[in-house]
Amino acid sequence: MNRKKLWFLFAPVLLAALIDQLTKQLVRTTPSLQNLEIIPGWLIFAYTQNPGMALGIDWFPTWAISLISIVAVAGIFIYIARNLSQATPGYLICMGLILGGALGNIIDRLIMAKIEGYGHILQGRVNDFLYFTFSIGGDPVFPYIFNMADVFISTSIILLLLFNRRLLPEPSEQNKSLTDHSPA
Repeated sequence: MNRKKLWFLFAPVLLAALIDQLTKQLVRTTPSLQNLEIIPGWLIFAYTQNPGMALGIDWFPTWAISLISIVAVAGIFIYIARNLSQATPGYLICMGLILGGALGNIIDRLIMAKIEGYGHILQGRVNDFLYFTFSIGGDPVFPYIFNMADVFISTSIILLLLFNRRLLPEPSEQNKSLTDHSPA
């Protein structure tokens, strides 16, 4: 494996997870930040704990969501590792931010129940605190509370979608020949 490419992946993983955990810890342990208007009419800190998935979806028990998250991150990492030779630095940075954000939320799921005293490993709730209050006609534009992990994940996905031709790995020669010979 190329060490330089691994740095493009792991530096963002560590940076995103660290920023996520530090901001969550700061808001969680500072009551004055738990309901604070940051930009009037636009953004507040509104601390909450989410036992479900993204956007408050609550289809499975928290322990199952935790296990699914861990398996998904492992699968993404394996996919990246297998395709590392074709990966561009931009792709690796975006994927590193996605993995780091996911890791930040997984850390909450693994340890917050024990720290807060409401359960055991895999039962932790994700700490969320960012809330856009901007509304049109009294309806919130984005009615979800999220965290820095979600920011890293969402931003990276948007960048990958917008700049996919520049960021996504080039197909290997073997995959190119398979697609060249496949029927249209």
